[in-house]
Amino acid sequence: MKKSGVTYGVVCAVACQVLFGFSFLFTKRVTLSISPMVLLSWRFIVAFLLFTACAMAGIVKLDFKGKSIAPLVWVAVFQPTLYFIGETFGVKLTTASESGTIIACIPIAALISSAVFLKEPPTRRQIAGVSIAAAGILIIVLTKGVEATFNPLGYAMLVLAVFSHSLYSVFSQKACQFTSVEKTYVMVAFGAVIFTVAALFQSLMAGTTAYYLMLPFKDTDFLVSVIYLGLGCSVAAFIFYNAAISVIGTNRTASFAGISTVVTVIAGIVVLKEEFSMLQRAGAALVIIGVYIANSAAVSPHGSQLT
Repeated sequence: MKKSGVTYGVVCAVACQVLFGFSFLFTKRVTLSISPMVLLSWRFIVAFLLFTACAMAGIVKLDFKGKSIAPLVWVAVFQPTLYFIGETFGVKLTTASESGTIIACIPIAALISSAVFLKEPPTRRQIAGVSIAAAGILIIVLTKGVEATFNPLGYAMLVLAVFSHSLYSVFSQKACQFTSVEKTYVMVAFGAVIFTVAALFQSLMAGTTAYYLMLPFKDTDFLVSVIYLGLGCSVAAFIFYNAAISVIGTNRTASFAGISTVVTVIAGIVVLKEEFSMLQRAGAALVIIGVYIANSAAVSPHGSQLT
């Protein structure tokens, strides 16, 4: 692989994590009063509508003609479907420290999945780098306190989220006949259908269907949040993520996951005026060091060192 190709993949991986890192600002402002399933529904509806409009206008190119989308069904089943189901209910049933700790294992799970399903074992540098970055994430998460619910169902849902994301990475790399844009479009379409059905059912049971349907038109904060989450995260970030996987592979892409945590912390300090303790600084430093170590030797998507 040419150096320019590796650089492109790295830039995509970083851009994706930066976009994910800012998502908490938009999620936090609405989830206190809005059901997570309602937020997910509108997030993917907005993403699907904007994505489709861009495709019709020729801004993005989609070409599924003569292609079986079966490989993309597996991609969409794991991400966003199973991942967000696991994360949503896992976070709800556990504490912030528990959920943050388990979710921090995603890069490690991605390395394992890549070795098992793609036969691409990580290099020593990747293992060391991802482990150091994961330790940094844990320090940042646990700095705010350690609480335990000992809720087996909550833990199971979080583990589901972790392995769903890692398997999504595997199937995304396997679906090499599709562009990153095409992969993301199918993911967005699945999310719009699955989470809208769930939100409608929830609203019908609660008698709040009219409120759910009119929410973006009556709540400006909610509208701003779903536009960012839909366009910035569900569309742009996943296009970047799928592009990174196709260029630099699952292992290297996974090593950048900690950057989103660092961005989240920095955004909290700058925007929400949160404190930045010495332990958080140490954790952020470990994340950056870990990402550097994992990527300090140029490797191909198949794990071998490039010359």
